[in-house]
Amino acid sequence: MKHLNSILVAALLLIGVGVANAQDENNPWAIEIGVNAVDVYPVGIDDKGRLPASTKGELFDEYFNLNDHWNILPSVSKLSISRYIGSGFVFSAVGTINRIEKLGDVRTGGQVGPFSGGELSYYSADGEIEYSFRDLINGPGGWFDPTLGVGGGYTWVDDIGFGTANGIAGVRIWLAENFAVSLQSTYKYAFEDSYGIQHFQHSAGVTFQFGGKDTDGDGIYDNEDECPETPGLPEFNGCPDTDGDGIEDRNDACPNTPGLAEFNGCPDTDGDGIPDPQDACPTVAGLPALNGCPDADGDGITDAEDECPNEAGPAANNGCPWPDRDGDGVLDKDDQCPDVPGTVANDGCPEVTVEIIEQLNEYSKTILFDYDKATIRQESYSALQSIADIMKEYPNSTFHIEGHTDSRGSDAYNMDLSKRRASSVMTYLTTIGIPANRLTSEGYGEERPVATNNTAAGRQQNRRVEISLDKDN
Repeated sequence: MKHLNSILVAALLLIGVGVANAQDENNPWAIEIGVNAVDVYPVGIDDKGRLPASTKGELFDEYFNLNDHWNILPSVSKLSISRYIGSGFVFSAVGTINRIEKLGDVRTGGQVGPFSGGELSYYSADGEIEYSFRDLINGPGGWFDPTLGVGGGYTWVDDIGFGTANGIAGVRIWLAENFAVSLQSTYKYAFEDSYGIQHFQHSAGVTFQFGGKDTDGDGIYDNEDECPETPGLPEFNGCPDTDGDGIEDRNDACPNTPGLAEFNGCPDTDGDGIPDPQDACPTVAGLPALNGCPDADGDGITDAEDECPNEAGPAANNGCPWPDRDGDGVLDKDDQCPDVPGTVANDGCPEVTVEIIEQLNEYSKTILFDYDKATIRQESYSALQSIADIMKEYPNSTFHIEGHTDSRGSDAYNMDLSKRRASSVMTYLTTIGIPANRLTSEGYGEERPVATNNTAAGRQQNRRVEISLDKDN
C-alpha cells in the first residue's frame, strides 16, 4: 500500500501542474485497439501470503523482463473508449482480456496460492481519468503526448474477482491529427486481501480520434470556426476571403473583388485614391471633388460632360469658352452686335461718331419733297438707301430724324409740315430694313434755323432734314 500511495501522490502532483486545451476538444471521442501484458513480479514483496515470495521482486524490479514475467495473449486484447471532458482531461472505459501463465518466476502448472490448474483466464474492466501534457510540452497539436492518470476497476482471474485502484502512465505518438500509437503502463492495487493480486498491466495499441464537427468542411472544427457554415481559412479563424486579397469577407466591403486594406478591401483601379465603388469614373484617374472623374482643362466640369474637355469654359456653356466672333473683346453672350466689331462701352456694338453723323446729314441734304408736301421725290431714294446702309452698321443705335422749315408761312403750318416730312423719312427707312424701334422723328418748324431767312440761299439751308443720334434710347 505504501508504494501505491507514493505513485498516487506523484500522479496528482503532476496533474496539478497546469491546465491545457488539448486537441481532443475538436475530436472528443477516441477508440484504442491493442494488446496488453500482465506482470505480477515488479510490484513489491507480498507480505500477506497470497502468493509465494518467489512470484514477486521489489517495486519495479525487472520491470522490462517481458520474456520471463510478461503474460501476453497474441491477439487483440484491449479495447478502450475515451471521451474528452475538458481542460486536458480524458475519461476512458477500458476492457482487457489475457491468459496468465507466469506469476513472477513461477509457472501456473500447479498450485500457486489460491490458483491451480494450469493457465488462468484474466479479464478486467476499468475506468480511467488521464491528464494529457501534450499542449504543455509541444503546444497545441504536437506529436508527443505523455499522460498520467488514476482510475479503478474490477479484475477476474479465473473465478476470483477483486477491485483495484489504478495508477496510470502513458504516452501517445500522434502520426496524424486523428491517429496515434499508444503505450501505457498501469499499476493495479488489489483491495481483496485473500485473493487479490497486485500487478502491472502494460498495453500497446493504436488510437483513433473522432467526433469533431466541421460543418463547412474547411478543416477547421466548428468550436474554433468563427464562420462554421462557410468554408474559410485558418488565418481568419475559419472565415473566407473570397477574392484572396488578404482581407476576410466580414471586413471586406468588396468581398468578390481583390482590393486594398486602406479601402476596406475595395479596389482603386485607376489609382486616383478613390475606391471604385465611390468612383464615378473607376478606370480613369480623376479628382475627389468630381467623384473620381477627370477634368483635363481644370474648369470644374468632368470631361465626360465637357463639350470642350481641353479648353476651360463655364458650365453655362457646357464647358466651352464663350466665343467672340467679331473679335472686339466682348463675348458673344454679352455682345449686342456679335458679328460687328464694337466697343465694350457700347456692349460690343460700334459707336456712332461725329463723322458718321456728318456723313448721314450729307445724304439727308439731298432728300427732296414735292412742293409744300411731305411726299419724298423719287430721286431721293438712293440717298435714303445710303442712309439706311450706314444705320445698319450700328444695330443698337437709335437715330432721331428732325424736320425743319424756313420762316415763310405761319408757325403752325411750318410746324405741321416739318413733322410730316420727318415722319415721312422715318416711314420710308422702315420700309427698307431699319426697325421702327431704332428711329424717332420730330418736326421743329422754323424754330432752329441754321442760316438767315432773309435770303433765298439762307431759306434753302433752313428747309432741311437732319439726322442725329438719339441718346435717350
